[in-house]
Amino acid sequence: MYVTGRLAALIGLGVVPVILLSLAAGGSDGGGSTGTGIPSGTVAWLAVAGWLLLCTIAAIADASAAADPRAIRIERETPARARLGVPVRATITVAVTGRRRLRGLLRDGWEPTAGAEPSRQELDIPPGESRTLPVTFVPRRRGERRTAFVAVRSLGPLGLAGRQAVTSAPAALRVLPPFHASRHLPSRLARLRELDGSTSVQVRGQGTEFDSLREYVRGDDVRSIDWRATARARTTMLRTWRPERDRHVVIVIDTGRASAARVGDGTRLDAAMESALLLAALADRAGDHVHLLMFDRVVRARVSGVRGTRLLPALVDAMADVEPQLIDTDWDTALAQASRLTSHASLVVLLTALDAASASRTLLSRLPAVTGRSRVLVGAVTDVLLDQIAAERDRSDDLWLAAAAERTLLDTRRLTDALTRLGADAVLRGPDELPPQISDRYLALKAAGRL
Repeated sequence: MYVTGRLAALIGLGVVPVILLSLAAGGSDGGGSTGTGIPSGTVAWLAVAGWLLLCTIAAIADASAAADPRAIRIERETPARARLGVPVRATITVAVTGRRRLRGLLRDGWEPTAGAEPSRQELDIPPGESRTLPVTFVPRRRGERRTAFVAVRSLGPLGLAGRQAVTSAPAALRVLPPFHASRHLPSRLARLRELDGSTSVQVRGQGTEFDSLREYVRGDDVRSIDWRATARARTTMLRTWRPERDRHVVIVIDTGRASAARVGDGTRLDAAMESALLLAALADRAGDHVHLLMFDRVVRARVSGVRGTRLLPALVDAMADVEPQLIDTDWDTALAQASRLTSHASLVVLLTALDAASASRTLLSRLPAVTGRSRVLVGAVTDVLLDQIAAERDRSDDLWLAAAAERTLLDTRRLTDALTRLGADAVLRGPDELPPQISDRYLALKAAGRL
């Protein structure tokens, strides 16, 4: 049972006049007692008690007349997946199985980060009928968002009190990474088509394979003329080339404590996911095999052996539940796990942080074993505010912040130089620039025939 504000207002409106009338009656009797010998103050309090008792009885009767909130049936239509920050619609159907009209409120038990709106909805359902209520989700956090119940309040005819109950109605909504970097995909695919021989731009380099023959046009590279085909066709024929396919791209995302640092509007892990999704989509279109490993000290997610239209759904589904762990990453085990994904020479893309020498010492010691058989690309998210902080030195307090920023920038430069000496390429950008820069480096390796 619950009471409403209407009951409180009724009690307040009734008690005050009762007290005033009782005091007035007592004053007319000389201010001491009533005709029965009872003091006037006692009469006032007895009148108040009587009014409260009357209101209590009315509230209990009103709640008893309310529909049973347990006599309902709940049905949901909730999408299985949604992207972070993207609105999706769902419905919840409430059917009354009792004999009384159900008037009141329904509150759904979704987690706050699911962003379910409205959280409370009014009900007015005749017996034996049902109503379908719309629900809009704007998820604010990745992962599995759940609800286990709905709470229903059934209001009495007088609106003074009602009954409430919780009904089991489980549901789940899997919130996937948003993939904002997809806006860069069309321009990168256009460049890939140029490399792949779908346009008049043709390349020839180490690591490319023969594609087809076509007629020579002015401006083509004469070194690509096929003289035997020219003799057979009696017109100048040109060989075209395309980058080799069926290469392997292994993406390793660091989910340790360094990935929890906030940069821009998200974390480093969010930016790494965006970079991985854009690179995976591009590499799959190029005909390469994509493998994903998310690791700190244990494997948080792994995707391998998936190609075509199933690749991106598999990747975002695997990434959905992964959150940064406040532990140091074990790079020995991480790179050993990555090497098990494929036995072929591959492009290994490590998405991590490069601002603490102590945390990267294990990575640097293990890297030569990887660069000896694969090409390694290290992508790191940098804080775009560091340069600004390092330049602000107007106040004494700013000097301490500037010194810390300069130290971080110096450590990053030293780690970048160390990676270059070990045979790896490094790409350091802000969270918005890193995904397209990683994909551009992949295309550059394709164009140069180094992948």
